[in-house]
Amino acid sequence: MLSGAILSSVLLSGCNVTDESSDAKSAVKKVAVSENYTPVVYPPTVKGDVVDNYFGTDVADPYRWLEDDMSAETALWVKAQNKTTYSYLDSIPYRAKIEKQLGELLDYEKVGMPFVEGDYTYFYKNDGLQNQSVLYRKKGDGEAEVFLDPNSFSEDGTVSMSSIVFSEDGSYAVYLISEGGSDWRKAKIINTKTKKLVGNDLVDLKFSGISWVGNSGFYYSSYDKPKGSELSAKTDQHKLYFHTLGTSQAADKLVYGGTEAEKHRYVGASVTSDGRYLLVSASVSTYGNKLLIKDLSRPNSKLKSVVDDTNSDIGLLANKGKSILLLTDRDAPNKRVVKVDANNPSPENWVDVIPETENVLSVSKGGGYIFARYMKDATSLIQQFDLKGNKVRDIALPEVGSAGGFYGKDNQSKVYYSFSNYKTPRTIFSLDGKSGKSEVYNKSAVKFNSDNYESKQVFYTSKDGTKVPMIITHKKGLKLDGSNPTILYGYGGFNVSLQPGFSSTRAAWLQLGGVYAVANLRGGGEYGKKWHDAGTQMQKQNVFDDFIGAAEYLIESKITSSEKLAAMGGSNGGLLVGAVMTQRPELFKVALPAVGVLDMLRYHTFTAGAGWAYDYGRSDDNAEMFNYLLGYSPVHNVKKGVEYPATMVTTGDHDDRVVPAHSFKFAAELQAKQAGKNPVLIRIETDAGHGAGTPVSKTIKQYADIFGFTLYNMGVKEI
Repeated sequence: MLSGAILSSVLLSGCNVTDESSDAKSAVKKVAVSENYTPVVYPPTVKGDVVDNYFGTDVADPYRWLEDDMSAETALWVKAQNKTTYSYLDSIPYRAKIEKQLGELLDYEKVGMPFVEGDYTYFYKNDGLQNQSVLYRKKGDGEAEVFLDPNSFSEDGTVSMSSIVFSEDGSYAVYLISEGGSDWRKAKIINTKTKKLVGNDLVDLKFSGISWVGNSGFYYSSYDKPKGSELSAKTDQHKLYFHTLGTSQAADKLVYGGTEAEKHRYVGASVTSDGRYLLVSASVSTYGNKLLIKDLSRPNSKLKSVVDDTNSDIGLLANKGKSILLLTDRDAPNKRVVKVDANNPSPENWVDVIPETENVLSVSKGGGYIFARYMKDATSLIQQFDLKGNKVRDIALPEVGSAGGFYGKDNQSKVYYSFSNYKTPRTIFSLDGKSGKSEVYNKSAVKFNSDNYESKQVFYTSKDGTKVPMIITHKKGLKLDGSNPTILYGYGGFNVSLQPGFSSTRAAWLQLGGVYAVANLRGGGEYGKKWHDAGTQMQKQNVFDDFIGAAEYLIESKITSSEKLAAMGGSNGGLLVGAVMTQRPELFKVALPAVGVLDMLRYHTFTAGAGWAYDYGRSDDNAEMFNYLLGYSPVHNVKKGVEYPATMVTTGDHDDRVVPAHSFKFAAELQAKQAGKNPVLIRIETDAGHGAGTPVSKTIKQYADIFGFTLYNMGVKEI
């Protein structure tokens, strides 16, 4: 605990400091910010004397006390920082105008892809500015009715429905509730016919899927819940349970994960649609999993190994009797679909159904077909196959972009898919599986004229000669004079692929005259496992070099300049921003690290971080790994006397995936050491987590603050 004097000091704070639906009216006026400015006065952040020793090297950690996000001292610090931040943001003359524009762009009816469960077709709909989308259903051609309205869960929209899973015949469903954006979930069971809840809630689920066995019950996963942000050995042991309807959670059966031999960071279950086979996935990190199978028609049968190492990703696609279809990158970095007999499931017995190609594969199943969703240079290419692997047809898409969906029951005559890109709002199509005919099911009603904008894909060269794709979106007729406010977004990790998609918040930036560029960095999954591995552990610097190369391309092409360029990314992308802004501070005018992993020496000591070692390595692995992490860890590479970009760190006080301590410590280091005039602020959203389930009202305010801060620090005086 901190002393009373310190408690008093963290209270101190100081700071001296229309929807334009017609694009022609929304051009920005670029004016230099007045030299007669008043510098930001930051709340004092007390330094402690904590020092850790790694392989003979002492590393100071003066802000260790901020790791306790439940303490009164940290709460006071958060309050003081937010006071300073909002005092600054309130001084931006057009912030309210941007908020109004965002509100109008988001105020349109949004309809989700329909899905069939039992006798009903379900779909999500948001009337416009509802904080959470409402789940509707209809029977046949009947009238739609509200099935579940998450807006009724809380007055301010901070309690959300994170997912819902129906039993195979649609009689029951489990929906998971997130409070304040937390990754910890509460499960509620509902009888879909009566819409009445069944039994008591299940509590403390985390990183859990739901897999039903008929209508008897379902599998779910969780950890033993820790206190605060502290990591205990038990939180690194995911456990799989089976819940029988009508019984208490205390009576749930532990299926896997209860012994030291079964200790894994992530454990999940999949049940074949006929309810016959259970497949259990177990992994120690975010990549690579063991796979086990059990014949549920034989009650006394045991789990049998399919793959007993974690050197590849593998998961269930479907089954037909004893023939199991699996999607895997084992011996196929771009993935393939294989089939195997459930009685002899080991890899030597696998037979290719859809072989590996030069493009990365993901798959879905619907209407009795397999849909291969290939990724070619980060955009979608769709092919339809029968269950034997015979190609039926290519699915034509409207233009270059991203398509998703193609899910459904085997007896459905139609499946649904969506299409969008960075400038084109989402359209939902229905597809007749037999004829291959697609029809528009729902077209976005967003008030945005995509004809006024263009997206182009370029390939630039990174530091080591690697060609990296980037998609750049902006108004047509852009002048290449280096004066365009530009956001460069990246992620570069965990096999995540950034494919083009539309968002109203991004549309607002484009309407403001901004350029939006997305670089497909190594560490992602755009080109398969090799691309992912090239941005992990001792090769993580490749990710930062790729992003720096993207920034240099934008500047050399005169799309923008260093004075008009912002670096933006969240989570692992927040690490990216923190790393590049400390390595090349002169390259960016603005830095926007969101919910970032910023303390690379201690990330694994927090509740969620232990599973990220495949991508990052750990500081306690060996001296070489420690020194590599120390070399780029943003918290440890802020240097006194350096002028860093104008920075607004964003995080949520309930983020239990990337705990806010990362952001707290990074902001404290920057505020203590920043030279020059650029402000360093931290915006801490209360009753919010890592981002999922954020109410629309909070999203509007957050992006108004981000865009306002960005433009203001780029010298934009008016919009």
